[in-house]
Order: sequence, then C-alpha cells, then structure tokens
Amino acid sequence: MRRRDFIIGIIAGLAASCPLAAFAQQPSMPVIGFLNTQSPRETPVTAFHQGLKETGFVEGQNVAIEYRWAEGRYDRLPELAAELVRRQVAVIAATGGEPSPQSAKAATQTIPIVFTANGDPVREGLVASLNRPGGNVTGITLFGSAAVAKRVQLIHELIPKAATIAYLMNPDHPSGEIEMQAAQTVARSFGREMLVFKASNERELDTALTTMAQQKAGALVVASDSFFFSRRDQLASLAAGHKLPAIYYLPEFVRAGGLMAYGNSGPDLYRLVGVYVGRILKGEKPADLPVFQASKFEFVINLQTARNLDLEVPNSIRLLADEVIE
Repeated sequence: MRRRDFIIGIIAGLAASCPLAAFAQQPSMPVIGFLNTQSPRETPVTAFHQGLKETGFVEGQNVAIEYRWAEGRYDRLPELAAELVRRQVAVIAATGGEPSPQSAKAATQTIPIVFTANGDPVREGLVASLNRPGGNVTGITLFGSAAVAKRVQLIHELIPKAATIAYLMNPDHPSGEIEMQAAQTVARSFGREMLVFKASNERELDTALTTMAQQKAGALVVASDSFFFSRRDQLASLAAGHKLPAIYYLPEFVRAGGLMAYGNSGPDLYRLVGVYVGRILKGEKPADLPVFQASKFEFVINLQTARNLDLEVPNSIRLLADEVIE
C-alpha cells in the first residue's frame, strides 16, 4: 500500500506541475520603451497604437509599453533613456523629435531604436545612410529645413510688405541652427531681413515677443520645437497681444489661436513609428529598414485670427489650405 500510495503521489504531483511547466514555457510579452520629448496630452499616442495594430500588436494583449515623458525638459532624456535600457525593453520608440533619438542612441548600441527626427539623420550621425541605416537605429525623418523654408514662403506671400521677419528658436534644440539657417536663406531670397530670437523658458518667451514688437517685426516664423508646442497657448496669446502675424509648425498652434501652420502630420508620423516598431518585434532588423522620409504635410489657417490682425487672406492661400478655421 505504501508503494502504491507513493506512485499515486508522484503521478498527482506531475499532473499538478504540468500546467505550471507549460506556463513557464510560454513566450514572455515583449516590452516597448516609448521615449518622448513632450507629455501624454501633447502626443498622438493613439496613432502609435494604430501603427502597432496594423502589424498585429495590441497593448495589454500581446505587447506591453513603458512610457517615459520628458515634459519639454531635454535634460531629462538621457536618464529616461537609461531607465528603458535597464528595463531591457525589446525596442525603443524615440519620439517627439530631437534630442530624443540622440539620447536613445547614446544609451544603447544593441536595443533597436525607431526615431522621429526633424533634421537629416545621416548628418546628425544617427544612421549610416537613409536606405541602409546600419546599426540598431532607423525611423522617420521630417527634413525640417524644407518645411521651415515653406513656412517662410507662406508668411511672405500673406504679408509681402513685411520688411523684417522675426524667427523664434530654442537654443537647446540640436537641429535649431540648421533650421534657422534654412529660414534665413529663404528670407534673403525675398530680400527680407530676418531677426533671430531665442527662448527656452516662459520668461524668455515673453521677452522675445516684446522685443520683436519693439523692433517692429512684420511677421514671425516659429521653429519646430517641443518646448514651443507645450507653450502654444502662451505663444498664440503673446502674438495676438503684439498684433504679430505668426506661422507655426503644427496645426495645434492654429487651433490654440495662432494664425497659420505648415508641417508634417503628427498622427501620421506616430502611426509610421508604430508600424516600424511592430515590424522589428516580428524579427526585422533596424539596419535593413530604410529611414522613411515623411511626405504628408498639413497647412492650416485661422481666419478669425486673421480678422483680429486686420489681415485679408487671399484666395490663392486659402486654396492651398488643408483646413480653414472660420
């Protein structure tokens, strides 16, 4: 009887342990590290989720996501990236533009990285080439210099008599000088002077806009920058208070009361990042995924703001707009 009880006990123990063994053999859920220069409120995360879904991944079902938000403080990005590396995530989505990609690349040379970049990722050392990135990094680039050139052109077409155009940039932005030089080149081609103003905090924003008005700038071009995006309500209010026509880089500025905006579609960029992250999770290598050059742009005009500024928007410009806010 003792032998029989012993054998039954072994069988029962094996039966009880089989489900645990089977569970232990299940592949663990991959974890994505989501690094962003902004905040959740300012980021189209839903579009990122859509891109993941297109490749078969749904947060909470077959993939987990660790979010890290810099809230416009670029100095926080290196440590946030290091946290994701210590977490041993499967891939890092370095989003929100520079310096998010640079911070992620400095933190790891092995974990795959998918970025959004405003400038030229080859010149900035993120990838070896656009078609064959090499290494562990690939992503979506905006080539912001071309977009800022178009913004200067549009504001000149709306206010051709503006002899002086102000340019607002964040001195802490890695691609800031490149965009600024592109804007100055276009302004000179129109025979216009461009005055450059720098701001990296709220006090400096107030000072910059006040100085522009004192120096009688006829128009304002705002650089691509997450800090400016997080202060878009303040910027739109300051420009309105100084009667300064301004063009920005994302439609949200115009919906906050700004005059015009021209730039890449934010949701489309994040969807594309989600697609690339999903493809990497399925086994593709960043080195083999070409850097995608974003080509979808949005041009938005706020006619109410134009009326408040006593500006008449010609039909030639209205017809170019993807959205007109009445």
